[in-house]
Amino acid sequence: MAGGGERSRPTAFGGGVPGVPGNRGPNIRGAVNHRQPEVYSLGDGLAARVRYAVARRAVTDNPPGKAPPMLRTPRPLLLLATGLFLACGAPTDDEGSIRVALLTSGPVSDAGWYAGAYEGLQRIEQELGATVSHQQTATPAEFDEAFLAYASAGYDLVFAHGNEYQDAAIRAGEQFPELTIVVSGGGRIAENVAPLIFRLEEGSYLAGMAAAAMTRSGIIGMVGGVAIPPARGTFRAFEAGARSVRPDVEVLEVFTGDWNDVAAAKEAAVAQLSRGADVLIHNLDAASFAVFQAVREARAEGRTVWALGMNSNQNDVAPDVILGSAVIRIADAFVETARMWQNGEVGGAAIYASTRQEVIDFVFNPAALDEVPPELVERVAEARVLIREGSLDVPRVPFIEGEAGVQ
Repeated sequence: MAGGGERSRPTAFGGGVPGVPGNRGPNIRGAVNHRQPEVYSLGDGLAARVRYAVARRAVTDNPPGKAPPMLRTPRPLLLLATGLFLACGAPTDDEGSIRVALLTSGPVSDAGWYAGAYEGLQRIEQELGATVSHQQTATPAEFDEAFLAYASAGYDLVFAHGNEYQDAAIRAGEQFPELTIVVSGGGRIAENVAPLIFRLEEGSYLAGMAAAAMTRSGIIGMVGGVAIPPARGTFRAFEAGARSVRPDVEVLEVFTGDWNDVAAAKEAAVAQLSRGADVLIHNLDAASFAVFQAVREARAEGRTVWALGMNSNQNDVAPDVILGSAVIRIADAFVETARMWQNGEVGGAAIYASTRQEVIDFVFNPAALDEVPPELVERVAEARVLIREGSLDVPRVPFIEGEAGVQ
């Protein structure tokens, strides 16, 4: 893998796209490429970070026996990759711009997993002055095609947003050693391929505590898409959090096999509600709207039922039915990962993001707080502190080969 040397770049893509600040690349089907019109000075970059920053303390995430280097920036969010960092370099073009792409297998209009990733891409453009591009891909063949297109077009960094990309990412990493690929929720590592592991189970544990405290029937439900390790991990932690509050709670679980199948998600949610569940959490993408609708319809029938958001702060998506959300601040993680790449700190090891960096959290819906006992809010807050300190061990499903965890 190259260090910080200069890489050759193709000429700018042609063919303007109305309403989009950039050009559509003829060699990358379906991709919209954005060119930042100005290069941020140091002061501009700081101003951009201040706009997005919340007062946070810088926290390191050093696993036992590891001493990874620290990236300290004016923005206190900190992501650290465990193990040995292998520098991939961050060459720039004449305008000082890096090229960053995003691949998603679903629509960025989902108000959740994909939307958070797209927000991160936009912030990388705004804060780092990057040239960015997004492409939605649906099949393994399209995954390979997209990696080939971006590598051939001289892109530096690709965020492949989902576990489904990991095999294609390894193939592309071998074929294009100058390209760095970050796979959200991935489980395989190469010199220029790094999994970005969101410890969402920490947020879903807190959501489970809330669900168990709010259920009247003693039955809560979980509706998932595909039973991959990240999704299974969130549900194991949700169940553990619930049982920490109410040991006898009954927990229903179903995976529909598809992140975006609205009909299947609605059917699963209705089935769980009909079995007496009165709090439902999901781990879905666009299909999450169907779970919220099923809960809304049950409320219209006079039942006291709740939904819980997942993957982003979905409290505003359905404020009338959502109790709170298990949140990944994906955009924060993407921006910080891009900064790490600029410092040569991405590749050859996994990157972890958790409650310690305030990337993961559970956020009560402000519109529902009047119905939430204050002691529950306090109890969740106390558990959050314990998780951050490492005093509360949250069950998790291993992502990386050799990791410990529950199955």
